[in-house]
Amino acid sequence: MAFSDHTSCIKQTDENPPFPDIIELNVGGQVYITRYLTLVSIPGSLLWEMFSQKTEKHLARDSKGRFFLDRDGFLFRYVLDFLRDQQLVLPDHFPERRRLQKEAEYFKLPELVKILMPKVIGDTFQNDSEEQSPNIEVAMNLSIFNALAATAGNQSTLPDIQQSGFITIGYRGSYTWGRDSQTDAKFRRVARIMVCGKTSLAKEVFGETLNESRDPDRPLERYTTRYYLKFNSLEQAFDRLADAGFHMVACNSTGTCAFVHEQTDDKIWTSYTEYIFYRE
Repeated sequence: MAFSDHTSCIKQTDENPPFPDIIELNVGGQVYITRYLTLVSIPGSLLWEMFSQKTEKHLARDSKGRFFLDRDGFLFRYVLDFLRDQQLVLPDHFPERRRLQKEAEYFKLPELVKILMPKVIGDTFQNDSEEQSPNIEVAMNLSIFNALAATAGNQSTLPDIQQSGFITIGYRGSYTWGRDSQTDAKFRRVARIMVCGKTSLAKEVFGETLNESRDPDRPLERYTTRYYLKFNSLEQAFDRLADAGFHMVACNSTGTCAFVHEQTDDKIWTSYTEYIFYRE
């Protein structure tokens, strides 16, 4: 009789699972709605452990009865996508790979952690997806240190490692526009080309032509907006950026009429222009 009661209890549990087919989650204030089978799709994961229990009483809930997880609500969307099809697709230039890796470790998803970790291929570091990890600079520095120790000062055998990043160059200029637009605009000489970006990138590209007097002793890993070039030819700056593997991704310019010349009625315009370059 006791055996019969025990068997009927098991059947009742199997026929009436403690969780509904559709689950609502509140992850750090972000609401997600997904299927129960998605949450338990990877055995051994944290969500599988949480939602494989025979009771839901141990799980935290918010004021509206949704299951609550005190994690990064923005990054959880990628965790949920991975649970759906075991693949990871990130936006271009995704800046939070390291944080997403920590989330994958928390949710006990070793395959996702593996995808997000940088791999060494030859002398360079790559990830399984297209974007590089923000953590790559640390790994590169370690690679350089190891190369220095192995070569004992032999510079010719050091690996050629390039950082990805942005460099913005800008300049202020002025020009004269003739009366009724009958005369060509007369441009004045560009007085100064300013450089904005990471210090190490700026020094790599422009070398000794970079004037650091307005922001001296800036550490290599920090950013600056106060460097400028010792020459005033935009084409020369473009050539140096192109030689270093950069390509232009955006530019913008603004212009205002400063004043009108009293004798000629020519309008004096001032402008500020920026060019943004990026290297993969």
